[in-house]
Amino acid sequence: MRHHILHYILPISTLVLFACQFGTATPASTSPPLVTPRAGSAQTQAPPQTTLPDLPATPTLGPNTLVDDGLGVRLDYPDGWSHASGNSSAGPIFDLTSPDGRALSRLYYFPANSGDTPESLALDLQDQLTGEVQVTNTSEDGPITLNNGQPAWTLVFDSRHNTNNQTLTVNITAAIHGPRSFLLLSFSDPDGYKLYQKDIQAMALSLDFQSPSLMGIPSNQALVLSGGESTNPREYDPATTHGSGDKLTFSGLVSFDPNLNLTPDLAGSWDVSPDNTVYTFHLRQNAKFHDGRPVTAQDVVYSWERAAAPQTESDTVMTYLDDIVGVKEMHQGQAEHISGLNILDDHTLQVTIDAPKPYFLLKLTYPTAFVVDKANVESGPDWYRTPNGTGPYKLIKWEKFKAMVYQRNLDFYLGSPAIPYVIVQLYSGIGIRLYEAGEIDLTGISSYSVARVQDPKDPLHADLYSGVSLCTGFVYFDTTRPPFDDVKVRQAFSMAFDRQKFIDVVLNGSALPAEGLYPPALPGYNPNLKGLAYDPVHARELLKQSKYGGAGNLAPIVYTDAGIGNDAHPSVAAMAQMWEQNLGVKITIENIEPDRYLDEIYAGHHGQMFDGGWCADYPDPQNFADVLFHSGAPQNNGGYSNPNLDALLEQARVEQDVQKRITLYQQAEQIIVDDAPVLFTTHALSYMLVKPYVKGFVLTPIDIPLERYMWLENK
Repeated sequence: MRHHILHYILPISTLVLFACQFGTATPASTSPPLVTPRAGSAQTQAPPQTTLPDLPATPTLGPNTLVDDGLGVRLDYPDGWSHASGNSSAGPIFDLTSPDGRALSRLYYFPANSGDTPESLALDLQDQLTGEVQVTNTSEDGPITLNNGQPAWTLVFDSRHNTNNQTLTVNITAAIHGPRSFLLLSFSDPDGYKLYQKDIQAMALSLDFQSPSLMGIPSNQALVLSGGESTNPREYDPATTHGSGDKLTFSGLVSFDPNLNLTPDLAGSWDVSPDNTVYTFHLRQNAKFHDGRPVTAQDVVYSWERAAAPQTESDTVMTYLDDIVGVKEMHQGQAEHISGLNILDDHTLQVTIDAPKPYFLLKLTYPTAFVVDKANVESGPDWYRTPNGTGPYKLIKWEKFKAMVYQRNLDFYLGSPAIPYVIVQLYSGIGIRLYEAGEIDLTGISSYSVARVQDPKDPLHADLYSGVSLCTGFVYFDTTRPPFDDVKVRQAFSMAFDRQKFIDVVLNGSALPAEGLYPPALPGYNPNLKGLAYDPVHARELLKQSKYGGAGNLAPIVYTDAGIGNDAHPSVAAMAQMWEQNLGVKITIENIEPDRYLDEIYAGHHGQMFDGGWCADYPDPQNFADVLFHSGAPQNNGGYSNPNLDALLEQARVEQDVQKRITLYQQAEQIIVDDAPVLFTTHALSYMLVKPYVKGFVLTPIDIPLERYMWLENK
């Protein structure tokens, strides 16, 4: 497949203008400039020895050797030449200049495509350069063998610029190593090239390739991801996180496999009493913390009681552990321990729940139920930066705002993972660009790039995974405050929102319209649900019928969103514009810093409307309807209450017949839709790019510890 190589390098016109100055340039200093290399970037001396275990020592480099560890490339340069290090993802890796400034050599990198050869790369670049220059003479065009024995291709030609008639001699040397292509582009005026021809040829022949490395770790031993970093320590604590938690470091009694089957984890097995209210968990004898200490039933009790303790201020414990007898009392400060937990011996824990609930085990897959080490947690406020977990990977290095490094747990009770390291680069750039540059191994795709990667002609299309997710987007109405204490106002705002237009314009078509609560892949999804369809005329009529009598009588409405500064997110701005156009209502948008957003929402510090949404923690409609809309649910952030709905949900909790449960939850969904405690917006679709050498990847609609199931092949 043809490369657009000029996308990676300066236009030839720029190079020509630069070269035209060579004849009168002040000779460059023969001393290398001072360069501060980026992580994994070019270095002229051996990097500091890493403290990571089981890594080979970094060899000492010669005084005239440049190396980019992140790309696994080396090059020797002649005495007297000066150099600078570039940016491998945007520009040259190395930039070298002859002593008198007449000759310039630049090494570029870009991902290799299937079918590429050194010859095709060299000819591609020459062909693409002919848009700005005329090739007047080709003196070399053939294969060469690098000093390391690897094949390459050299193409040398004279050229004349189409605009200023200046001439250059250009040397292109191309080589491929694994999934990476390298081009050494050298040029000068013809006399200058003759003067430095041997130097340029020697540099080309010195090209050498090794396994790339990052953070001192060979690339072929690491799965490299990108991510952000929260400044809120509560998000790294399993007891307080609002997300899916760190499933590399921590684990619980049960988990999901890539097919979303519930599987034994720390608990190797369990027994259930005839009335389905007493669970006896048998912990694995070989389960250990990362420091080697055996995991006991006491550790499980400590972890759950810590989550339930009022001083922990967990927003999730009453959602995921509230079925256990005594959790509510401890959380409310009425008891010092959870009465429903009974330690039978070091490896046996008996758990009593308040009623026979078929989804109870599923809830234990959430981080609130994960096991933590008491000594670790109580070692200080920054304990989460050096966690002593039980999961398949150990967090061994955390450079703030730079990277998190995980090493596989060789003593993991379910077997050591195949991938030795997982590296999460923090705030390193836009995912798709990093992926294109070969700097990360997989990435999610934003709505802005979906159309591109869906095009079969795009080089990234072959790496695309896509599917439905178990997520529903919505906007909360605070039903306890005007004007959303009136159901007709809530219905009016729902019917004044054009979902399809929102998806087409704001999300570039990369979602499904949500008429109700349950996403299409969830058990209980009802294709015959009667939603509140877009109807601005009826919406205005409903507003008039409300106790407020129309838009003119509504108090000022504030929409709270997660964001920085005063700029509204495009999705929120689009919704506000629809409500203004269709209802004549003006919305004020306020942003809360993303790291604090959920803490503020749970504390009740928000406007009458605020951004929301829910992704399944386990594939059961109870995780949506009951968790979000029961009057007593901690996640019921809009304060919605309907006694009829509560009774229906309480009946569904203990219904053992699967079909009857589904029917009850579908009835509950219809009540929720009619009462409009939230405005349903979208059901998300998932798009991921995954490198071909990453094996075992499965696009799961629920976050699971997938890394332990994957392996790398010929990276």
